[in-house]
Amino acid sequence: MQVNLRQLAAYVAVAKAASFTAAAAEMHVSQSSLSRAVAELERQLGTLLLERDTRNVQLTAAGIETLRVAEQIVTAHQSGMKELERYLAGESGVVAVATLPSVAAVLLPRVISAFRERRPRVTVRIMDGLEQVVLGRVLSGDADFAITTIGSASDQLDHRPLIGDRFHAVLPERHPLASQAEVTWEQLGREPFLAIGPDSSVRRLTDAAFAQAGVDAVLAAEAGSVATVGGLVAAGLGVSAMPALVLPLMAASPVATRRLASPAVDRRLDIVVRARRTLPVATAAFLELLEEFREEARELPAGVSWA
Repeated sequence: MQVNLRQLAAYVAVAKAASFTAAAAEMHVSQSSLSRAVAELERQLGTLLLERDTRNVQLTAAGIETLRVAEQIVTAHQSGMKELERYLAGESGVVAVATLPSVAAVLLPRVISAFRERRPRVTVRIMDGLEQVVLGRVLSGDADFAITTIGSASDQLDHRPLIGDRFHAVLPERHPLASQAEVTWEQLGREPFLAIGPDSSVRRLTDAAFAQAGVDAVLAAEAGSVATVGGLVAAGLGVSAMPALVLPLMAASPVATRRLASPAVDRRLDIVVRARRTLPVATAAFLELLEEFREEARELPAGVSWA
């Protein structure tokens, strides 16, 4: 059975108007082309759908049932095409972003809020995780893009600098170093150090900073969660170091934070996309909004700056 949408649409128009003339005028086609389309549909179905006379048409029993099914098909097609038009215009769909937990919790909410005002029918899906997991989601196609640290070089990924955030010392509130405006990595390394897990980009950067400062830090404990590290610091079990964008995730713990120096260490966060991939229109619009935020120098948390 080679029934096509044009035939079904023609039949629906004629059956509902009960007239070839009225249906042709409604569809802006000739009456003869409409008549041919309906006749071909009847031939394909092997049954009479309309009983014609000189003035009007009447539906046969098969015609009534065919109208019911044809209307469903035509309506679904029209609805689907409208949805496709919205998607192609970037007015619907999903923007899938993979990112670090700190970016998801601190940076993205204000961007998503502004984006939703412009494109309320677009859903933003956030997939937060550690650096390698985030980059893997972009490579696999699960995420349209990522906001993450640089990671290992790959010719499969394109990077564009977005923001940088300065590392801070995280201290118990009454710790002697909390009386200083600034703390050095050497000073921090003399204290029991509470580290984030080895899979974290923060851990990689803190290890590199201690090495650059020539300090062999004493690892007192290690935890997979930033909030857990904050709780351990608040309990007086040691000190830690975190980038500025991470600090709000420790808000539940009473800790003191001070800028770290000698060396001053910034964590760079990039927008990462798969190389040679055309992004969906809605995703491109989201990235354009991020660029607007940067060009307008929208306010960021203390210690965080646009790249």
